[in-house]
Amino acid sequence: MACWLYEGMLLFGVVFTAGLVFSVATQMRSGIDARHGLFQAFLFAVCGIYCTLLWTRGQTLAMKTWDIQVVDRFGRRLTPLRAVLRYVYSWIWFLPPLAALQAKKFGITEAAVLWLGWVAFWALLSRLHPQRQFWHDALANTRLVPAAP
Repeated sequence: MACWLYEGMLLFGVVFTAGLVFSVATQMRSGIDARHGLFQAFLFAVCGIYCTLLWTRGQTLAMKTWDIQVVDRFGRRLTPLRAVLRYVYSWIWFLPPLAALQAKKFGITEAAVLWLGWVAFWALLSRLHPQRQFWHDALANTRLVPAAP
């Protein structure tokens, strides 16, 4: 879980830089420009490229720090297709609370409780898996293992 939080901090830099490039390229002058869907699709693609590119090499920077790597169920490096599947399935961490937030207007406190509650629930569900791995890894036939020295 600590690696996941560290990855989020590193990904913030990637998203910030991508957002700057997008806003300059599209001459977006403010946050109320009507390009939210395009901007979200762009950031989804940028994050997907970041994750899949590094997962096919075995590790992201955060994974290197914590000495773990992602492999397929046979212990081999991920193929690009397997990495894309893992990326898409990893959105299960975020999509249900995002959908709930879109469906109903919540205050900031309720939204934070909803999101944190879902993340805690989804993390605890990993304890029900026979190998105690997260379900997005189980669905993508991937797993996290200690990195080889």
